[in-house]
Amino acid sequence: MKKDEISTTAEFAEAAALTAAAEPRAKAVHADPAQCGTLESAPLPKAATRRSVEEKSPAEWAYERLILYIQNFEAQLDASEEVAMGFTGGQAGVLSIEGVGFFDPDLVTFYGRDEDGLRTQLIQHVTQLNVILRAVPRETPAEPPRRIGFQMMQQWAGGDSGDASA
Repeated sequence: MKKDEISTTAEFAEAAALTAAAEPRAKAVHADPAQCGTLESAPLPKAATRRSVEEKSPAEWAYERLILYIQNFEAQLDASEEVAMGFTGGQAGVLSIEGVGFFDPDLVTFYGRDEDGLRTQLIQHVTQLNVILRAVPRETPAEPPRRIGFQMMQQWAGGDSGDASA
């Protein structure tokens, strides 16, 4: 952040956290310790550490952590469930996540379908980012469960799309 730039408390705290250390801090607590902190206590994957946090925009860093949270959430689902995203506030409903992206310096987007199967895209500024991951019944039980977090991680790490080579 620039010296004369005005920022919210959250933006100030995020900027401080991003510049404080090479490894970002993360922690979680849960009533059942076995259910908590698997993501927060795990080392970052190689794809997330190719560039330092300081080199990433808030949008890119939010995008990378969202992929990790989605992947972690999906690892806890059974074969009859898939991940969807509920919207915080309003009556927008649920979005079955098919993709996640970012547009530097400050936008994150989710691609998917709503409850009626209509193509849906949510575009959100990183300062307004609120995501609720939900386990929903699979639409096509005859097919294997779709694990978008693992698919996104392969693309992120392997270079099928995005800026994986950076």
